[in-house]
Amino acid sequence: MSLNRKFFEILAFVERRNGEKLSQRKIAAGTGLSLGVVNKTLPQLLEEGFLDIPESKNVYITREGLAALEPYRVQRAVIMAAGFGSRLMPITLNTPKALIRIHGRPMIETMLDAILAAGIEEIYIVRGYLGEQFDILKKKYPTITFVENPDYKESNNISSAMKVRHLFRRAYVLDSDLYLQNPDLIRKYEYCANYVGVYKEKTDDWRLVLKGGRVIGMKIGGTDCYHMYDITYWTEEDGEKMERLLPELYTSPGGKENYWDNVPLDVYNREFYIEPRPCQEGDVIEIDTLTELQELDPVYKFK
Repeated sequence: MSLNRKFFEILAFVERRNGEKLSQRKIAAGTGLSLGVVNKTLPQLLEEGFLDIPESKNVYITREGLAALEPYRVQRAVIMAAGFGSRLMPITLNTPKALIRIHGRPMIETMLDAILAAGIEEIYIVRGYLGEQFDILKKKYPTITFVENPDYKESNNISSAMKVRHLFRRAYVLDSDLYLQNPDLIRKYEYCANYVGVYKEKTDDWRLVLKGGRVIGMKIGGTDCYHMYDITYWTEEDGEKMERLLPELYTSPGGKENYWDNVPLDVYNREFYIEPRPCQEGDVIEIDTLTELQELDPVYKFK
């Protein structure tokens, strides 16, 4: 059966906190649903046999509840890590951006650890610049599959997406220049296609353009908006669209100059239904420049 949004959010939250004492207020805070909606929905979930709340008040998800969530399970994660990272010179002269150590560990490991903690074992890394250096990750993360992108020098990151376009279905797709400080941003279940974003009163960087709660585009700079991060999720249906539409844009005149986000957030936006997924300031930090790296880890101030 398909779950409505209220059922999904509560079941997914309980699954993450299974067996804990969860008041209705705590469930409301954890799901973003109103207290009134939670009060109304919990009896329905109990009646369906999806939840069990014994006298101890500990909340458990049942086998039936887990079965109802299964169609929404994330199957894989794809990390785009082929680029050069020119704005992080001279650090990237001998090291791919994703493997830059922050507080002693490669930043890509913050994402890999979160992905595995969510039970996602099918992991792909698209590599290009100094690609052989990523081999060091295999010892700690043996389930990684590397995908080679020899075209990274001649195009924007749309060439990386082309190499894995068949893998977008039920997948997280992430950029590699992200230092993830809140691993809970990576979840076992997702309801619809989404982009992670943090609310900003003002940003000079890429932001999500919203209309009626839907993401309808991206622009540089704005106020009262969501700064976008490339932590994205794609459903089976939207993954099929990405597989079909990426080659159309890539092979069009000037297509190689696009980012892969131009497919769902620009040229073919009407084909998709995408929601913003709000996060908190500091949950994830995007490392674009040497100055940003130095602010995050003072050891680089002497580089």
